[in-house]
Amino acid sequence: MRVTISRKAHFNAAHRLYRKDWTFEKNDAVFGKCNNPNFHGHNYGLTVSVTGKIDPETGFVLDVKVLADIIRQEVEVPFDHKNLNLDVPEFQDLNPTAENIAVVIWNKIRKRIQSDFDLEVVLNETDRNFVTYKGE
Repeated sequence: MRVTISRKAHFNAAHRLYRKDWTFEKNDAVFGKCNNPNFHGHNYGLTVSVTGKIDPETGFVLDVKVLADIIRQEVEVPFDHKNLNLDVPEFQDLNPTAENIAVVIWNKIRKRIQSDFDLEVVLNETDRNFVTYKGE
């Protein structure tokens, strides 16, 4: 029997969507107001879901406190109230789109979750825009 547990979290961060190898005009045409050289921010919502078999001893798939600690250490501490482009090493050469942020978060958490568990990350950039990543 496989069951999914989920934990919600949030973080606030600034970013700018642009490519260093493009002109300002091309960045502006592709990314619009998200290319603002002074950056802009979001109140990101995050849902992390882990699917696996229930441990017969504990009754848990994974202790939700353990999942909360992983999210805090891997996402909230390094991303919250940061400029993703300037302060987060993963985005030094990676455009911090919602899609790329979700993949980075998934990779960071995946290292901390048992390999026989499935992992899904849902990142809400706004109330209406979100991305889901389940791995390759």
